Amino acid sequence: MSDEKAKEQNSIPTSKVQRSAKFVKTGIKVGGNYIKHYSKKLFNPDLDKTELNEDNAADIYDSLSELKGSALKVAQMLSMDKNILPKAYTDKFSQSQYNAPPLSGPLIVQTFKKYFGKSPEQIYDKFNLRSTNAASIGQVHQAELNGQKLAIKIQYPGVGDSISSDLKLVKPFAFRLLGMSEKELDVYMREVEERLLEETDYELEVRRSIEFSNACSILNHVVFPTYYPELSSKRIITMSWIEGQHLKEFLQTNPSQELRNQIGQALWDFYNFQQHELRAVHADPHPGNFMITPEGNLGIIDFGCIKEMPEEFYYPFFSLTSTNLLDNKEETIKAFRKLEMILPKDTPQQIEFYYRMYKQMIGLFAQPYMSSSFDFGETAFFDELYGFGEQVSRMPEFKQARGVKDFIYVNRTNFGLYNILHELKAQIKTDTYKPHVMLAQ
Repeated sequence: MSDEKAKEQNSIPTSKVQRSAKFVKTGIKVGGNYIKHYSKKLFNPDLDKTELNEDNAADIYDSLSELKGSALKVAQMLSMDKNILPKAYTDKFSQSQYNAPPLSGPLIVQTFKKYFGKSPEQIYDKFNLRSTNAASIGQVHQAELNGQKLAIKIQYPGVGDSISSDLKLVKPFAFRLLGMSEKELDVYMREVEERLLEETDYELEVRRSIEFSNACSILNHVVFPTYYPELSSKRIITMSWIEGQHLKEFLQTNPSQELRNQIGQALWDFYNFQQHELRAVHADPHPGNFMITPEGNLGIIDFGCIKEMPEEFYYPFFSLTSTNLLDNKEETIKAFRKLEMILPKDTPQQIEFYYRMYKQMIGLFAQPYMSSSFDFGETAFFDELYGFGEQVSRMPEFKQARGVKDFIYVNRTNFGLYNILHELKAQIKTDTYKPHVMLAQ
């Protein structure tokens, strides 16, 4: 048996009892890591938390990757928020973007029989039981039918049914890692739960994928799979195969600046067209969801997570990021109130403090929108952005919940986009799809 084969999972804990037992066991391991750390610190008072973070990150990731599902998805989301967690966690959790341990062949066959009453070999001309890619909610297999190469996405057993209970179990870990207040964490978890319930409904994903790929077909250098609803179900998606490389592999080929710019521009246009023309956006911008094709196009291979933007969020937020509204203190405070960044019970001193801090934060975030082009390869912008994020995360004033829930996925989407563009070191025309805003009279 090869090492790769040995890494396959032959079973997955699906009941609440099995899954909670796994969390308890992980909690004991994490507790043991803290005891080991503080024992060493008795003899070496200058010892930092690097080893502790690495041990905890490895134990938590190993546990979540066996459980799959929403707990692993939360880890994946956190890995994209570079200024929230220590580096050991972001490095380890980012593995779930590409290579969580896959499920074994028999479990895959079982899933097909449950939803189609047939094995995959009875449906397709060829079906590879070894997955090509395994992530947090499902894994992908290659197949062929009538000479057409296909990608088959199969959801892990029990994932859709265990979202609520999993998020309750992951809450203590998130509480400790994020340092949020309980109220803020509740808002975060509720929004995550809502999106995950949608993301595990593959019939909804197929409908959205067709709708969004049709709407975005006008974009240059962006390509989408063809979807086959008749060969899909609530837990299985059949789509055409897109040849290409993930971002990491693509960058290892040392692509030209021109090609980096082309892929970066396609990514920028894809996101901003959706945000400003569709008012709904692909809210899962981790590198595992994109392929760079041999022709130099950007392939979008996953539409599971879509965030719709209500008008009461869209207009005040993008007016702040793409106009000179921030120069008008009175109107800026009005916008902050609408977005619940400034709250009704705030004192004059608090209003002044949050006005100043949020103005600085949005001013930084909005820099790419404020000119017709932007060089995402510039490290100074990201140093300033993450430096400010780190400073804010340590402030007691930001431990309470602030901001409407729409910020959770919209911020995640835009910071995820910025991070990928930074990895590409892409130079972008940022005025291609601009926000539609209503300025104050």
